[in-house]
Amino acid sequence: MSLQPFKSIGIGAAFSPNLKANLHEAARLSLFFKSKLFLIHVGEVSDDKVKMLKIFLKPFEKDNLDYEVVYKSGNPVDVILSTTEEKNIDLLILGAVQRERFLKYYVGSIARKITRKAKCSVLLLIKPSVERIACEHIVVNGLKDPKTEQTIKAAFYVAKQLEADKITIVEEIKQEQVSVKVDDDKSLRKANIIKERIRLRENSRIKDIIGHIPEKYTKNIVTKLQPIFGKQGYSIGHYAQISRADLLVMNAPSKMTFWDRLFPHDIEHILTELPTDVLILQ
Repeated sequence: MSLQPFKSIGIGAAFSPNLKANLHEAARLSLFFKSKLFLIHVGEVSDDKVKMLKIFLKPFEKDNLDYEVVYKSGNPVDVILSTTEEKNIDLLILGAVQRERFLKYYVGSIARKITRKAKCSVLLLIKPSVERIACEHIVVNGLKDPKTEQTIKAAFYVAKQLEADKITIVEEIKQEQVSVKVDDDKSLRKANIIKERIRLRENSRIKDIIGHIPEKYTKNIVTKLQPIFGKQGYSIGHYAQISRADLLVMNAPSKMTFWDRLFPHDIEHILTELPTDVLILQ
């Protein structure tokens, strides 16, 4: 992934009450990222649909928004996924329900089914708005993973383009790494020493990644490193929620299986109860 990862953006354009807000969010992002926008509608073309989409996007005519509407009938999941591949879409925007009921978690809503299968990056919007709400604070995962360096770099690019002024990099550390049973003052001190060593090691790793990002993307952005000991996925989601982050940026999982959904971890915790808007980067 380059530091300008989104050359084309797609959005599922379902004629729902949130359509106008979703289109305004997508149009603004396309302009911020200098990307072409593809509106994907599952269904047949009609004069009324064409007219409505033009009305909704009229405020962006003055900005020369580059967009194309794709009409295709079929299963919504299949249509959206196939169109993202046909049009070489880099970022797919989906409206999502903030919390799924237990049954839906296993069955999967359309947004989550697409998220689990998409080969491109996905942005899940839980509260789209017609009027822009500024993105001020971005939380990004910093766990030790081959994809993390590019994810952090992309988060700084997004922050720069959206004029966010703060990034918090959360290093989720598994509790098992502190292999000390705490049952007295001596073992507590030992556990704290181990935790501090891990924090210093993780902070050094993240600082090295940030050091390789061009200064124009890091300048004027307050960067905070936040090591957290706990369950991966759940910990960062909880942190994003309590810190009132505007956007949570995560690595896409390398592989998602049925068992991952039965025994959720990492991204599945996020998908079950979205703490804020979530960007999942491939």
